[in-house]
Amino acid sequence: MHGWIILDKPLGLGSTQGVSAVKRALRNGGYGKFKVGHGGTLDPLATGVLPIAVGEATKLAGRMLDSDKIYDFTIMFGVQTDTLDAEGVSIATSDVRPTMAAVQAVLAQFTGPIAQVPPAYSALKVDGERAYDLARAGQDVVLASRNVTIHALTPHPTRLLDDEVGEELEAVTLTAHVSKGTYIRSLARDIALALGTVGHVTMLRRVKAGPFDLLSAISLDKLDELAKASALEDVLLPLRVALDDIPALSLTPDQAGALRQGRILAGIAADDGQYFAELDAVPVALVEVEDGDVRVVRGFNL
Repeated sequence: MHGWIILDKPLGLGSTQGVSAVKRALRNGGYGKFKVGHGGTLDPLATGVLPIAVGEATKLAGRMLDSDKIYDFTIMFGVQTDTLDAEGVSIATSDVRPTMAAVQAVLAQFTGPIAQVPPAYSALKVDGERAYDLARAGQDVVLASRNVTIHALTPHPTRLLDDEVGEELEAVTLTAHVSKGTYIRSLARDIALALGTVGHVTMLRRVKAGPFDLLSAISLDKLDELAKASALEDVLLPLRVALDDIPALSLTPDQAGALRQGRILAGIAADDGQYFAELDAVPVALVEVEDGDVRVVRGFNL
């Protein structure tokens, strides 16, 4: 059991609870003990794609943190909360309601490289303390802005009805394709402010994380069902899937043996860059090629 199980995380469940659910499913299905980790935190108030790494795939979980994500999210206009979502308390109100035409007009301001101030209620650290712990303790938390990239930001297709373009909206649902480190709650806050009002997120759903999307995601009920039938293999995605943007490097048995011993391969005819080295479709290592030399970045014990 080395690979990925993709959960469609329900509302209210934390990412670590998702990891625990997979560990429990492996145990209940008689698979034994494997390392399990998640490929990127998803807030309890968010739903959607939560990649869970099993076995040797945990060595790639960190790479998932660097991957792009796609979210659907709803901004409710008129109220800003301290947490920037529906869980918080109101800290600002406005009677202004934008039209869809106004929304579409400002989205270009938030597409491409932007500077963003993360929410005070976030897991970022300030002087060694989590920002959300300081905020909950009543301290005034001001985080430094950070550079992120919004690759695409569009109204969700369900909102693009002609008769809504001139209507004042209480809320709008958008789809955002974002780089690592982007906070959707901050994006929603800033869009509302650009529209001359305030707002907060009432719905947040991750529809894609790196190469993983909702098509391969399963519910917790389905996870339990497959565990009871000892059929988790049916939904276990190969370790290789997380590296779909990296070319493969085929090895001979001698080369694979050398890499497994941590040795450097010399004289390999391959362009510089990272590769997924394999022997007869069995993953051996994530490697770096430079000037014909191949060095192991992450080795797999398979």
